[in-house]
Amino acid sequence: MRKLTDLTIATARDGLAKGDFSAVELTDAHIAAMTAARGLNAFITETPDLARARAAESDQRRAAANSAGPMDGIPIAVKDLFCTEGVLTTAGSHILDGFVPTYESTVSQNLRDAGAVMLGKTNMDEFAMGSANITSYYGNVINPWKGKDGKDLVPGGSSGGSAAAVSARLALGATGTDTGGSIRQPASFSGIVGLKPTYGRCSRWGTVAFASSLDQAGPMTRTVRDAAIMLGAMAGHDARDSTSAPIGVPDFEAALSGDIKGLKVGIPKEYRMDGMNPEIEALWAKGIDMMKQAGADIVDVSLPNTQHALPTYYIIAPAEASANLARYDGVRYGLRVPGGSLDEMYANTRSEGFGDEVKRRVLMGTYVLSAGFYDAYYRKAQRVRKLIADDFTKAFEAVDVLLTPTAPSEAFAIGEKMDDPVAMYLNDVFTVPASLAGLPGISVPTGLSGNGLPLGLQLLGKPFDEETVLRAAHVLESAAGFDTNPGREG
Repeated sequence: MRKLTDLTIATARDGLAKGDFSAVELTDAHIAAMTAARGLNAFITETPDLARARAAESDQRRAAANSAGPMDGIPIAVKDLFCTEGVLTTAGSHILDGFVPTYESTVSQNLRDAGAVMLGKTNMDEFAMGSANITSYYGNVINPWKGKDGKDLVPGGSSGGSAAAVSARLALGATGTDTGGSIRQPASFSGIVGLKPTYGRCSRWGTVAFASSLDQAGPMTRTVRDAAIMLGAMAGHDARDSTSAPIGVPDFEAALSGDIKGLKVGIPKEYRMDGMNPEIEALWAKGIDMMKQAGADIVDVSLPNTQHALPTYYIIAPAEASANLARYDGVRYGLRVPGGSLDEMYANTRSEGFGDEVKRRVLMGTYVLSAGFYDAYYRKAQRVRKLIADDFTKAFEAVDVLLTPTAPSEAFAIGEKMDDPVAMYLNDVFTVPASLAGLPGISVPTGLSGNGLPLGLQLLGKPFDEETVLRAAHVLESAAGFDTNPGREG
C-alpha cells in the first residue's frame, strides 16, 4: 500500500471517503513524519494532541454519515503568521513570546470548518520579512532537497517552513502568505506548488500584518489540483476585513479541464534580464514549448515598468511595515524588557524583540514616511505602482495568462547572501510585480537544475481569474511530469 504521507490532498480525500484508512491513521502517519524530520526545523509549534482530536472528530462525522467538508480529515500545517485560538502564535519573532490568541484567523477558521486537521505552526522569516527563512528567531529552516555538493540549502521565504513541511511529506498542504513572492519563491526552491490568489480573495483578518496592501494568504501543496481544493476552502468574503472582496468562491477544482487550446499565453520581454541564469532561461523556453504543444497561442507582450518594481516594493512594503509593527511595544502582549521610563521600556523591548532584518525594514519605512521624504519616496512609489498595474491591465487585453520564471536561481546554501541584503532582495525580482498589482500567480515545479535542485515557472492571471491560472498550471504540471519527492526524511 502507498505510504499515507505520499498521498496528495485529492487522493487522501478519496481514500478517506472509501474507508481505506481513517483520519486518525492519516494524521498519526504525518505526526510520525514530523517527529522524524525535526532536523529540518520546519515547525515552531507542533500540536499533535489537537490534531488527533480533530481527526477523531472527522472520523465521527463520517461514521455518522454527516456531510464531510472539502478538507475533512486532511492534515495540514499553518504558517505561524495566522492567529490560532489557544495555540502559540509568534510570527517567527522574539517580540511575540508567549502570545496565545483568544481568536482564530478567518483563513485558519475556514480550513477548520472545512474539516482540515492542523498539525502545527510552521517556521517563517520574522514577520514574513525575508527570502530564505533565515531571519526567524527560532532558527533557520532546512530545505528537504540537497544538491550534489551535499550542502544544506535554504527553503526560500518567508513561507519556508510551510514549503519544507509540504515538500518533506510532513503535511499534505500548508498555508502561506505572499507579500512580494513569499509563497511562490519558496515553492520554486522546494519543488512544490505555491499559489498566491488575487489580493482580497482570502481574508487577512487574524493574520499578523507585514504590508497591509500586499499581504495575501494562499495554499502550498504538492499538486495544482490540491492547490485548487485548498484555495476553495480558504477563500471567501469576510466582513471583518475591509480589503476582502465581496465575491463568491467558484469551484476551482472543476476548472482543471486539461484543455488550454486557444489560450493566449503572454511572454513579457522585460523578464529576460541581463545576466540571467542560463538554466532559468532554458527552463522558461521549455515551458513555452510545453504550452505551445498543448495548444496555447504564445504572444509576446511588454511590461515596460517592470524594471521599477523591486525598488518600488522596497519602499512601499517597509513603509507599511513600520506602521504595522508600531503596535509591538511591550505594553499589551508579548515580550516586555523593563526600563527606567516608558520610552526606555519601548526602546529596550523593540531592540531585543526585533531581529536585524525587521529593524532594517522598520528604519527604511520610517525614513520614507518622514517629513521631507514622503513625497520624494513613498508618494512617488505609489505612482509607479499604478503604472506597473496599468502595464498588466494592458497586457491582459491581449492575453489570458503570463508565463515567467518564478525565481532567478535554484535554492542556495544556508549562509550565502546573508551579508548582502540587496542580493537577498533580488530573489523577489520575478514575483514582486504581480504582488504590486494584486494579481493571482502560481509557481509550478517544472524541472531540475544541473545541481539536481527544483526550478519553478510562474503563471500570472487577471484579477480574480484563478480558474484560468489553475487550468493553465495543471496543463504545465502534466507536461513537466516533475517528481516532487526530495527523497530526504530529515
